[in-house]
Amino acid sequence: MNLPRLSLGRPAGRRALLIYPEFPETFWSFGHALKFVHKRASLPPLGLLTVAALLPEDWQLRLIDLNVRRLTDADLAWADIALVSAMSVQSASALAVIDRCQVWRLPVVAGGPMFTNEPERFPQVDHLVLGEAEVTLPLFLAALARGEAPRVTQSPERAALGASPAPRWDLLDLKRYASMSIQYSRGCPFDCEFCNVTALFGHRMRLKSAEQILTELDGLYARGWRDSIFFVDDNLIGNKHALKRDLLPALAGWRRGKPRPRFYTQVSINLADDPALLADMEAAGFDRVFIGIETPEESSLNECSKRQNLGRDLVASVQRIQRAGMEVQGGFIVGFDSDPPSVFQRQIDFIQRSGIVTAMVGLLQAPAGTRLHARMKREGRLTGSISGDNADGSTNIVPRMNPQLLQEGYRSILRSIYAPRPYYARIRTLLREHRSHQRPRRLHWGDLRAFGESVMRLGIVGRERGQYWQLLGWTLCHDARKLPLAITLAVTGHHLRRVCELQLP
Repeated sequence: MNLPRLSLGRPAGRRALLIYPEFPETFWSFGHALKFVHKRASLPPLGLLTVAALLPEDWQLRLIDLNVRRLTDADLAWADIALVSAMSVQSASALAVIDRCQVWRLPVVAGGPMFTNEPERFPQVDHLVLGEAEVTLPLFLAALARGEAPRVTQSPERAALGASPAPRWDLLDLKRYASMSIQYSRGCPFDCEFCNVTALFGHRMRLKSAEQILTELDGLYARGWRDSIFFVDDNLIGNKHALKRDLLPALAGWRRGKPRPRFYTQVSINLADDPALLADMEAAGFDRVFIGIETPEESSLNECSKRQNLGRDLVASVQRIQRAGMEVQGGFIVGFDSDPPSVFQRQIDFIQRSGIVTAMVGLLQAPAGTRLHARMKREGRLTGSISGDNADGSTNIVPRMNPQLLQEGYRSILRSIYAPRPYYARIRTLLREHRSHQRPRRLHWGDLRAFGESVMRLGIVGRERGQYWQLLGWTLCHDARKLPLAITLAVTGHHLRRVCELQLP
């Protein structure tokens, strides 16, 4: 097929495809769990929805989330331009999308974390808009209107989030998603060696106003959304003072009379040190937090500058958060230079004692732009780009530990923590510690249907059926109000085991 290439100098009123590449099957895709609730994707492409709100009003827009629907030839024939955003884990799908657009002679404008971190990997992209869209996209659009669009548009400036527009929820088919997502802040005050958050967004916390967040929530609520909402902030508590003063009281007020939706987010472990903040977060509707635990090895935490985790009883910190009514999900890493051979069993023991049911363990990787990436390059230990999600045991660095020992140890962790018996034991540990003060939300038809799916898939045909029924019986005896949480975690375990079995045979 050899179609004529459309000029980017065409007058206003163009038709744009906003394309979000597909996620591969990973621990974080939750694909096997989504089948229980008849959803296609966990979260919508928030970045592209924000980009859509920044585009000229007379442009015709069509969102193509490949996790929800296919990109058709009719879509490509309709469009004048394609805007693609992706994270590293989506690289294979993103490259396929770009190749397909090239066949159709459709100009591609690419941005987002993957392209910003490693623009040199994508010489085939027509236009790269790097950095934060609120800053760089208007520069590109102005040049485009003049017929002078450069191949690379970037700026050292950070976005003032007070001017960030509300996402274009109207472009979504909300019924296809398990959760919605919004963003309150960018940046992180910490400086973990392996993390690229500060490379992308800096150390200074930049915030939206509480009024902006309430406007976004009102927009979702008006469209009928009543399920969970993910605050995508890399560290929601990076500015505790503003959070406690502005956002949390506003959220608590907004939720008054609304038992749904509930919120979840990402925080640092020092949340456990602030009882007032814990209480305020639960009152505002937060019932889950993801925390980068990384490792119980103090030497490895010191190596990677994870200072907020140092010198504390990590299990006790996790339990304080659980007792405040929030489930703690955790990220763990093996493969630090300081890791001894005993680290694998220590990770297993820690995860079991902590009651962190959703424990995501990966090998250390060095994302572009991080201090770790620079150090690995200096030491000649960098082997390429990161995979984005290393559930298959991949890494882009040469480890100090014997590679075979590292791979075998990593696999031993996954096989241990996701096996039915230890996994269901962690659910019971969490349920014993978890003490929500929120009124249980009213069940609806989707909850009952998901329960029926769990009975069939886990309780009747699943190999964990004994553990499943024991958990339900135990929960009913100890606190029947926690039954929905118990079932949700059982379904999550099914997904984690399936990914583990497929990627680590």
